[in-house]
Amino acid sequence: MPAVGERMPTAAEHLSYRVDAARRSIDRTLASATVNSSQLDHIDEMALWASQEYIYTPPTQMLTRLLDLLVEVEGLAASRQPAAVQVRLSELTAMLSTLTADALMKLGDLPRSRSWYATARTAADDSGNAELRARVRAQAAMLPFYYGPITHAVNLCREARTISSRFRSSATHAFAAAAEARALAKLGATAEAEAALRYATKAFEQFGGDSADDAFAFPVRRYLLYKSGTLTALGHTREARQVQEEALALYQDKTGIDPALLRLEAAICYARDRSPGEACQLAGATFLRMDPAHRTPIVEERAREVVEVLPPAIRTGRAARELLEIIELPPGRM
Repeated sequence: MPAVGERMPTAAEHLSYRVDAARRSIDRTLASATVNSSQLDHIDEMALWASQEYIYTPPTQMLTRLLDLLVEVEGLAASRQPAAVQVRLSELTAMLSTLTADALMKLGDLPRSRSWYATARTAADDSGNAELRARVRAQAAMLPFYYGPITHAVNLCREARTISSRFRSSATHAFAAAAEARALAKLGATAEAEAALRYATKAFEQFGGDSADDAFAFPVRRYLLYKSGTLTALGHTREARQVQEEALALYQDKTGIDPALLRLEAAICYARDRSPGEACQLAGATFLRMDPAHRTPIVEERAREVVEVLPPAIRTGRAARELLEIIELPPGRM
């Protein structure tokens, strides 16, 4: 109420006051953002380093670094930020959550891996970045690819390929296509897998390969890894071994799981070609040469698959038994 002698403001004046007050309040809110460009650049740089280190660093060691970064990003995202900054924080959350999920998958912690992949998809969807949405789904397909159900892996890859179809010459579209071909081959859908592989090859040729060297890059060697997995599952052993040799030459001295997976797929090819001695010897040597920190359940399961592919009468033979004994030895005994 106005004081005695004061004029009652008109409706127009009252509205003008509310308009000005609202503007001042919004300006204060906008000015209260807690992230400046230097901070965001620093977090971007740390996330890039983490994705580069992820390629060769054991998953247990990476989890600590990823969680530290996620805490920092989440703390900033919890406060009101300008839209462009909030989008970037959601993108960083999606990328770091994806790597966390992947590390947990490698360690065999499937329930937590599944939950983190769901978090990664939520963050990617929140960012509105279509290519990131597709990439997270293609990455998430690895969990059902290795641990089932394989049909879920196919569905995730197809969803990723659909979302990324507007970016046909991108790393994400090529990756989604290659992952779909590999999943279809493992499912046993031969004709579909072969068609998907042809599409993946065309998509990769359009993309031209990635020169970056981080967990989200899709260079030639990684494309060949997926092609190897597809051809191996289809039983095209001669072509698969050629691809494996080409890929291993590109990996050279790089550590990590990928080179081991290529050698284990070569062992599976030997097993399919009824060369049990060579198959088990190569698988055992690959397993023993690995850094114990990289001998995760995914590698173990792939090594066991060498025995599973052997004819039933040979699975209990000496070569197979020795391979299984190597896989079951504690890391310190190898």
